[in-house]
Amino acid sequence: MLNETRKPGIPAEEITRVKGLGFLWDKTTPDCFNGRVITRNGKMTAKELAAVAEAAEKFGNGQVALTVRLTAEIQKVPFENIEPLREFLKERGLETGGTGAKVRPVVSCKGTTCQYGLIDTFALSEAIHKRFYEGWHDVKLPHKFKIAVGGCPNNCVKPDLNDLGIVGQRVPVIDLEKCRGCKVCQIEKNCPIHVPKVVDGKVLIDDAQCNHCGRCINKCPFKAFEEYVPGYKVYIGGRWGKKVARGKFLGKLLTSPEEVLDVIEKAITLFQDKGQQGERFADTVERLGFEEVEKQLL
Repeated sequence: MLNETRKPGIPAEEITRVKGLGFLWDKTTPDCFNGRVITRNGKMTAKELAAVAEAAEKFGNGQVALTVRLTAEIQKVPFENIEPLREFLKERGLETGGTGAKVRPVVSCKGTTCQYGLIDTFALSEAIHKRFYEGWHDVKLPHKFKIAVGGCPNNCVKPDLNDLGIVGQRVPVIDLEKCRGCKVCQIEKNCPIHVPKVVDGKVLIDDAQCNHCGRCINKCPFKAFEEYVPGYKVYIGGRWGKKVARGKFLGKLLTSPEEVLDVIEKAITLFQDKGQQGERFADTVERLGFEEVEKQLL
C-alpha cells in the first residue's frame, strides 16, 4: 500500500528523545528518521548547501526535502547514523532541531532582496534566531512558538497566521501644500489596493485602509509623497493548522529592530508565565484578552 505506516523498531522513548534533536521518525521505515537542518533566516551559503547534500549521501538516502518552515530535511537517516550526522554538520557550522514546545526556527521572506521588501528581513530574522531560537533553546514553553518575518504587506510568509508575525511598513507623510489635485493622480494610479482618492483638489489616504506598502512613495511628480515613516507592524496570536486563528496587529507601529526584539521577548515571557500547558499563544491571548496582552507588550 502506498505510503504505508510501518511498525517502529526503535523504543518509544528513543523516538521522543531524537525528535527533540530534530529527527522525526519516517513512518515508512522501522528505524529511519528525517533530520531537520536549521537555517537562520531561510538562507544558506553554497558551502552549507554542499554540506547538507554530502550529509544526505553519507548518512541518509541521498535526498533532501524542503519543509514549509524553511528547514532542509535529510531523508531516511538510520537510527545509528543520527549522532555521526549531527557531528558532521556541527563541524560545518550547521545544526539540527526545530521541534518541541519552544521557540521554533524563524521563517523569513526574501524581503532584503525583493523589489517590494521594505525591511532587511534576513538581518532581522538572524537576530531573532540568535536571541530567541538559540538563546532560549532550553526554555520550555506551554506549546511551540512560531515567528515569521515578512518584508512587505504582500504577506508571503503569512505573518498573521504565526504566534508572532512581523511585517515591514512604509507610512507615507503627505505634503499637501505640494499636492496639485491632478485630474490623473499618480498616487491613485500607483496604489495597488486603490486607497488614495482626490477630494476637493487634494489627495487623501484613509489610514485605516492603507496597508503602508510604500508603493506611492516618490510617485508624485510634484514631490508631495517624498517622505515616509519606516516601521514594523507586529501581529500576535495567529495560528495555522487544525484550528485556525487570525492574529491581530498591535496598535503601535514599531520603528526599530530593537523595539521589535523587545516586544518579541515580552511576548515569549508572557506566554511562558501566563500560558497554560498545551495551549497555543493564540489561546493565551484570547483567554487574557487582546487589549490586556497588547498593553503588557507595549
